[in-house]
Amino acid sequence: ASGATVTDVDGNTFLDFTAGIGTVNVGHAPAEVADAIRQQAEDLIHLCAIVGTYEPYIALAEKLNSLVPIAGPTKTFLSNSGAEAVETAIKMARAYTGRPAIVTYEGAYHGRTLLTLSLTSKYALFKKGFGPFAPEIYRVPYPYSYRCTHCRDEGSCNLTCFEDLERSLITQVDPSAVAALIIEPVQGEGGFIPAPYDYLRKVRALCDKHGIVMIADEVQAGFCRTGRWFSIEHSGVEPDLVVMAKSIAAGMPLAAVTGKAAIVDAPHLGGLGSTYGGNPVACVAALKAIEIMERDNLNQRAEQIGEISMAHFRAWRDKYDIVGDVRGLGAMTAVEFVKGRNDRTPNTDAPLKIVGEAYNRGLLLIRAGLYSNCVRTLVPLTISDAELEEGLGVL
Repeated sequence: ASGATVTDVDGNTFLDFTAGIGTVNVGHAPAEVADAIRQQAEDLIHLCAIVGTYEPYIALAEKLNSLVPIAGPTKTFLSNSGAEAVETAIKMARAYTGRPAIVTYEGAYHGRTLLTLSLTSKYALFKKGFGPFAPEIYRVPYPYSYRCTHCRDEGSCNLTCFEDLERSLITQVDPSAVAALIIEPVQGEGGFIPAPYDYLRKVRALCDKHGIVMIADEVQAGFCRTGRWFSIEHSGVEPDLVVMAKSIAAGMPLAAVTGKAAIVDAPHLGGLGSTYGGNPVACVAALKAIEIMERDNLNQRAEQIGEISMAHFRAWRDKYDIVGDVRGLGAMTAVEFVKGRNDRTPNTDAPLKIVGEAYNRGLLLIRAGLYSNCVRTLVPLTISDAELEEGLGVL
């Protein structure tokens, strides 16, 4: 694999519009990252940060502390995967508040461990047969304007869905019992749905009012994907904790929780740990990937990719009756398919056929959405304009 392409064992080359499900924003196998990995592997492959600290861990933690949109002292804990990082953030919030309950969203995806599956929506695909699930999880509607019962015919969110959240703190759980609210500022598996900025601001105010830790899950939307380091930055909202993974290390297994120092420090000594978390080889990959993102201004590139992609998708919405909605933020874009535009019945067959035929024509795609009726695009941010136009032409 190289840049925006992958080649199979038979020599067939594919344009990759999945980026390893959002893990290679800097492209496949960038030479600079490979060199950094090689040099680090010759020096130290593993020690465990619990046994002894090493420079790549410290350097990366300091860098992440400087990147998150959080004022005041911040700290970072490194782990291996997005799910592990989400669990860590929940532990931090519970330790800090002394409360058990977690508020999550319909359409959410936070991982496949038992706790993160408990937080995740879309039961049949992800959760069937794996229960019982963790208690003290409370689910509320996400601001999904295209299918919202409050505003689907108004063209934009009227924030009535926020009243559903407020009501849940009466009907489902008292706010005095809630440790954290976890939200994807742009839902990933749920169908690439950006939360309205005013909604996020109201969530921030609600969390402040009740002493609830606000966790932004930026696993798929982070590291330049939406045109900002983290998608929540578009709203101007400061979360308490940011969960990140995927493109943090150019495809190496690494994740992090970065947030307010008092919350990160809340667990008791020995309460957090990870044998492989913050592995030095993964850390140097992350440092080099972030350097590339900064140097090559991949935030700006993500905005350019998004503009080109959305121009194509909007034209399709006018042309094809099965295209119900097109949406996204930066280079995190999706097309939602329906049986007919007027009734909005989810069309699950069209994405399957499109993904299969695209593969036959040399383009890798994946689906998304609560009903699996969306096709999402997560192109490497290093893709050329010619490659992007070629892939969109195939699609």
